[in-house]
Amino acid sequence: MLRLTNPICVALDSRDPDRVASVAAATEPHVGMFKVGLTTYVAFGSYLTASLAARLPVFLDLKLHDIPAQVAGAVRSVAATGASLVTIHASGGAEMIRAAVDAAGDVTVLAVTVLTSMDDPALTEIGMTGPTEKAVLTLAELAISNGAHGLVCSPLEVEAIRARFGPQAEGGPLLVVPGIRPPGSDRGDQRRTLTPGQALAAGADVLVIGRPITGSDDPARAAASLAQELT
Repeated sequence: MLRLTNPICVALDSRDPDRVASVAAATEPHVGMFKVGLTTYVAFGSYLTASLAARLPVFLDLKLHDIPAQVAGAVRSVAATGASLVTIHASGGAEMIRAAVDAAGDVTVLAVTVLTSMDDPALTEIGMTGPTEKAVLTLAELAISNGAHGLVCSPLEVEAIRARFGPQAEGGPLLVVPGIRPPGSDRGDQRRTLTPGQALAAGADVLVIGRPITGSDDPARAAASLAQELT
């Protein structure tokens, strides 16, 4: 299981290759991982992922959700890029989760529970029973029981997941947590957020931080400041 000394994962979500390269170079000394999201991956493909993976572990956040054979094939392709982690949707079901894990090789498979952009009313709109924490735990049980190595959840559900599955050091899942906002930051489209310190205290392993770093005039200083606060 992947373990990091620095829990900060900077989200390199941009269609501008120069911006991706500059933010990666600026933040590399201050973070533990790069995240390549769907926007960036579709724009630049596996070449960018491989170049970043030569510098730091890469979290390839594709949120795969398809029939099992397609997801298995995609995960095998992810392994060839050098990425260390990849996401699938837990809501794809047991067979899809098992297919992804079987195809993963050395890649850590993370199951997304409920997107951090969603809340109780949004779940109701798509026919899922809430409250949000209940839906997250239901999907987490499905994912872990079918072999997923870790989970993606909002910081508000970390404590409940740790209570159910235990800490990573004792065999619990790796928890990768978006929706991280330093005090005073704009939440943007994230509805379920905590500060970095609060999320770590609840039991998060990896903190995915995007705009508070990438939207800064000085990404290096922003990342360094966050790293310092967490030491």
